[in-house]
Amino acid sequence: MVSSVMEVGVVGLLRVAWVAGILPLVIASLPFSSLDRFHGVLSGFASRGKTMQPSSHRFSVPQRFFSHFYIIGVLWTTLLLVVTWAYAYNMAPLSSEPSMYSNIASHLTGGPFSWHRTASASLKHTYTVWNSVFLLLLMEIQVLRRLYETIYVFYYSPSARMHIFGYLAGLCFYTAAPLSLCCNFAVDVYKFSASQVSEFIIRGKNQMPPFEVGFWEITSPFLKLRWRQWIGAAILLWGWIHQHRCHAILGSLRKRPGQSDEYVIPRGDWFEIVSCPHYLAEIVIYAGLLVASGGIDLTIWLLFGFVVANLVFAAVETHRWYHRKFDNYPRNRYAVIPLIY
Repeated sequence: MVSSVMEVGVVGLLRVAWVAGILPLVIASLPFSSLDRFHGVLSGFASRGKTMQPSSHRFSVPQRFFSHFYIIGVLWTTLLLVVTWAYAYNMAPLSSEPSMYSNIASHLTGGPFSWHRTASASLKHTYTVWNSVFLLLLMEIQVLRRLYETIYVFYYSPSARMHIFGYLAGLCFYTAAPLSLCCNFAVDVYKFSASQVSEFIIRGKNQMPPFEVGFWEITSPFLKLRWRQWIGAAILLWGWIHQHRCHAILGSLRKRPGQSDEYVIPRGDWFEIVSCPHYLAEIVIYAGLLVASGGIDLTIWLLFGFVVANLVFAAVETHRWYHRKFDNYPRNRYAVIPLIY
């Protein structure tokens, strides 16, 4: 009972946080002149680099602090992945679950028919746990690449700044996003991990049972996941590849630290159709996570909604900046969504 209440608390807190992030972005994007001031304030909070006004520099941090997002993201996602994977392996072994077909065959041949509501619910729980492990694994692939890019692909100008509000929001995002992928079992995973640590402390290393696990034993459950998970992974990989290409293009515009701060029009890959293809690719990546989740978890829907609202809002500001900066900017480019916006 207490565990259920705690899980509801974690899930509810995350959902409230995502809604609190989405609503201001949606309101500020509404085309009403009465909201212009609110839009300006929110734009200032979200500004960084070329879109940041000099008046906001006193409330800013260096843009190279972007790496902090992905350091936090990698460490936190890795921790959640390891403990959730261990919980799934020990407490929700998918390989030991009876298949639906074997139970039906047993019933037709006169054997005991055990495919009842309880077993079905248990199997559903097991699949959901392993699906969370799969989602965290996909998230790990994403944050590892982003960390690599901030170190080896991007060269931030010493004068480039980002608003302190945007910096704090980024830290919160990369804490809440991975947790949203496994929040339904967060309390159970925590209790399992805490019990393992306590047992280790009490019994000592030499008294612990030997821990032996094979690669096939911890990976074979992924082969039992449904087609939605693999379609979602393919969508994520598609966005992942294009985001890396677009980041490589942006990084090549300033190849060396200390190079001129003069901006040029980026070209190539999805830059030919939208002004912010790296944002479009990010939306595709989180759409892949949503599909891989099965689309039944409201928390992940809200996570995706925040990603879309945040990136569309930022892309529109960047799109307007490009048009103000360059007289010859391609008129056929949309801000972030091809043929729509």
